[in-house]
Amino acid sequence: MDSIRKYLVTASLIIINIIVFLVVDFTGGSENTAHMVRCGAAYTPLILEDGEWYRLVTAVFLHFGINHLLNNMVVLGVLGERLEILMNRFSFLLLYFVAGIGGNLLSMALEMRSGEYAVSAGASGAVFGMMGAVLYILVRNRGAVLDLSMRRMLIMVGLSVYLGFADAGVDNAAHIGGLVCGFVAAVILYHPKKKSA
Repeated sequence: MDSIRKYLVTASLIIINIIVFLVVDFTGGSENTAHMVRCGAAYTPLILEDGEWYRLVTAVFLHFGINHLLNNMVVLGVLGERLEILMNRFSFLLLYFVAGIGGNLLSMALEMRSGEYAVSAGASGAVFGMMGAVLYILVRNRGAVLDLSMRRMLIMVGLSVYLGFADAGVDNAAHIGGLVCGFVAAVILYHPKKKSA
């Protein structure tokens, strides 16, 4: 209970993602593409032609299958706890949404350019945004802060990007867009406490 209070935003985001997953899975299947679209997954033609811009947000809370959910929630838990310590709760929550939406926007822009459209969902853009934020914070803190190090984070980011490109079904544009948006958002939102002399 104390952990939930201490890491309120992280815990709340994980709980919301799990509840949404269970509702979607029990009402038609989280791996049923048509059902995922009905539940709010991102699909560029519906966003642009029908003005369903809310999908840029709802897609962040939808996941294709239990493995997709668990992978994102593990990283959200690990990095979210640390970011809640390093940033205030509002800034962390804002960063999460900026990165998630930013990743979806880049994915949408690249689909418009290629003319090839796919249904997309997942918190991966937001999670990659958290990685980008941690990278910036590590730069500001000369490569180490709390129990995080630049070497560990670069390995985590490198592996995550590699695994994304190794799987044909992954929305890598959302990952890269989230990573960049998270880094930029942290530049604006992260304000380390100054140590008194």
